[in-house]
Amino acid sequence: MKKNISPTSNTSLSPADASPKPVLRLIDAMVLIVGLVIGAGIFRAPSVVAANSPDSAWFFGAWVLGGVISLIGALCYSELSSTFPNAGGDYHFLKIAFGKRFSFLFAWSRITVTQTGSIALLAFIAGDYMTRLLPLGIYSSALYAIGIVLLLTLFNVLGIQFGTGLQKFLTSLQFIGILVIVLAGLFIEPSAPVTVMEPSGGIGLSSSSSISLALIFVLLTFGGWNEAAYISSELRTGSRNMALVLIFSILIITVIYLLINMAYLEVLGLEGMAASNAVGVDMMRATLGEKGVVLIGVLVSLSALTSLNTTIFTGARSNYALGKDFRPLAFLGKWNGAKSAPVNSLILQGLIATALIIFGAFTRNGFESMVDFTAPVFWFFFLCTGLSL
Repeated sequence: MKKNISPTSNTSLSPADASPKPVLRLIDAMVLIVGLVIGAGIFRAPSVVAANSPDSAWFFGAWVLGGVISLIGALCYSELSSTFPNAGGDYHFLKIAFGKRFSFLFAWSRITVTQTGSIALLAFIAGDYMTRLLPLGIYSSALYAIGIVLLLTLFNVLGIQFGTGLQKFLTSLQFIGILVIVLAGLFIEPSAPVTVMEPSGGIGLSSSSSISLALIFVLLTFGGWNEAAYISSELRTGSRNMALVLIFSILIITVIYLLINMAYLEVLGLEGMAASNAVGVDMMRATLGEKGVVLIGVLVSLSALTSLNTTIFTGARSNYALGKDFRPLAFLGKWNGAKSAPVNSLILQGLIATALIIFGAFTRNGFESMVDFTAPVFWFFFLCTGLSL
């Protein structure tokens, strides 16, 4: 006697055994990428770029060139993401090109050092600025950082709608703050003459190495768009539209960077920017006084939070892909269908980042050295991903 088996009785997956589904809209992906890229760097890096630029034309040219280079790289990534859509992103590309052992090293470095280290560092940046507003004692920055990581991890554990909804809210606030900076710099006369110390050696002549250094710092502020690869399999419009996500995102970022730098240049001038250790703070102090200084602190903290939320979001995706391929880490390869999120990966990532924050609280120099040490690893795998095309 044949058993009457319904199509869904044995074949349906439980929420915990599901796989990524296309639930992200084009605007969701763009908000994630723009919020990730526009971090705290744009409020400090322009001074280094100015110090290594012979004139304002070179200065703005460096930012435009940075956008063009990022766009070229983004087109490479969009090709990879469209051809091989996968939640593993770079991990998946490297596995196809160089094998599972090589991709394992990449994913392991992300889960133990590079991605979790970035999460901890961004949380420290936000914690430092929050401490200036409301100190909590000797370990104030670390306490804030731990609370931030746990809270943002919780939002992403609750589901993709919570994570992306929070990102939209934070990015909206960030855009409002940036608009205030641009308007203040372009339309408000400084309340007092801006005092500028002449940079040693001047800035009239810059060697090719100095201009290269300027471009390096520009590219640092554009870093992060490659994380779009980790959401390629979750785009509702299809991974083929990843090119649109990256092109529009980088164009928006480039325009915002140019507007912010126009505001800096209008108030401080190129020499003033070159002499400044905190160009955003100096510009806002000159236009809005101490209230402006508070505003820039809030904006830097907010920018760190927007970058941090996307870093948490994308980091867990590579952990999930690692768990799918390696049986000892199978618990990481569980996807919660009801929440559209890799919950186990998010939790482990949050715990490792918290441990790094605690370590950094007691040996801050050691923490910063550790993060610096991870940079060559990051750029090595980044180059390998480009070669995999």
